[in-house]
Amino acid sequence: MTLSLVIGTKRYSSWSLRPWLALKAAGLAFDEVEITLRQPDTKVEIQKYSPSGKVPLLFDDGFKVWDSLSICEYLAERFPAARLWPDHVQARAVARSVSAEMHSGFMPLRRDCPMDVLTDAPMAEINDEVRADVARIDALWRDCRDRFGGGGDFLFGRFSIADAMFAPVVTRMRTYHLPVGEVSQAYCESVMAMAAMKEWVAAAR
Repeated sequence: MTLSLVIGTKRYSSWSLRPWLALKAAGLAFDEVEITLRQPDTKVEIQKYSPSGKVPLLFDDGFKVWDSLSICEYLAERFPAARLWPDHVQARAVARSVSAEMHSGFMPLRRDCPMDVLTDAPMAEINDEVRADVARIDALWRDCRDRFGGGGDFLFGRFSIADAMFAPVVTRMRTYHLPVGEVSQAYCESVMAMAAMKEWVAAAR
């Protein structure tokens, strides 16, 4: 078995971080191909690997899977012993729901607060759209922690794909000093304290 993950620049590529963390959480060995983003030849370089013209892309012995959430789902099915989703059916349903909401939503936050794991840039003013996104994320995190997080430090106790999906958002909260409550602050600290997150940030640096 040979796994390879094609990713973008670690400083900026929020979508790449997600399956990268899932692979790390599953304890899987994998090769890494990092393509420098924001360069004139970036798209050409990505298209050498990815039919969608985007990163990330997973190779599993030559079989291609693209899109962050699809890669995470594939890893969960391919390696069930890794338990990348919560065990309980309702917790798993909520984890999938919040992951899908992250995957398809929060456009103002993405637009105005792009991921940059090496920057500290407090926002002097937060517009209403971003504030609404932050409030929704804060409520999601608090609800998951209250209902399902009692057994550990993450949204559903132990680390899951839901945490992988929200990890780039955690970096945004820190970079832009966005206002969240105590439960969410503690959650952000848990995510940033992970060995894999420290490894990602160190590599970006």
